[in-house]
Amino acid sequence: MKIALIGYGKMGKEIEKIALDRGHEIVLKIDISNPEELTVANLRKADVAIEFTTPDSAIANHKLCFEAGIPVVSGTTGWLGHFPKVQEWCKAMNGTFFYASNFSLGVNLFFVLNKKLAELMAPHKEYLVEMKEIHHTQKLDAPSGTAITLAEGIMENIPEKKSWVNHPTAEPSEISITSEREGQVPGTHIIRYDSEVDYLEITHLAKSRKGLAFGAVLAAEFSFGKKGILTMNDLLNL
Repeated sequence: MKIALIGYGKMGKEIEKIALDRGHEIVLKIDISNPEELTVANLRKADVAIEFTTPDSAIANHKLCFEAGIPVVSGTTGWLGHFPKVQEWCKAMNGTFFYASNFSLGVNLFFVLNKKLAELMAPHKEYLVEMKEIHHTQKLDAPSGTAITLAEGIMENIPEKKSWVNHPTAEPSEISITSEREGQVPGTHIIRYDSEVDYLEITHLAKSRKGLAFGAVLAAEFSFGKKGILTMNDLLNL
């Protein structure tokens, strides 16, 4: 399979290693040094694009891939306010869009565990749920897309929780997310249910970017030949 890498930073380079190991070919690499090469003509040389860039450029990149007629796998976060527009473009141009807030297989299993725990805890009002996420200092958005997905999973299963906030809160309808940025931490997410007598806690800790990159390549392989909006739930049959 021929792959275009839109975004060739640390994640792009990790994706390249795994893609080559799995027998794929990288036919286009785009970073801040060559944005003029991101064209429909160049994208058409690829079977699929993998996009890890910035919130400001992501939606334009997605549209360009739809115009080129190739599936796009996107791991950029911080742009989801425009998700309905991207869905509309994808449908109108008969495109393929695979989005995940996190491509790690472990994190996506963690999403399922998070929802189940929230369902079990819903009747027990004495427990206050809160979340902490820790990422490297280059992480542009806070809270992380993964933390937002986790918060949405809690809200789906605990009706009293209506929104999340990125600071401590005592408001019963809100979920507090604390965001910390330090060193080169790939990513840690902690969900705690705290009461006066005890607490329950689940944690996912990424050891490196390799898990994210591997998931992104699997998503690219899965997207080839398909149409529409795809997610990790489709890939993992969750």
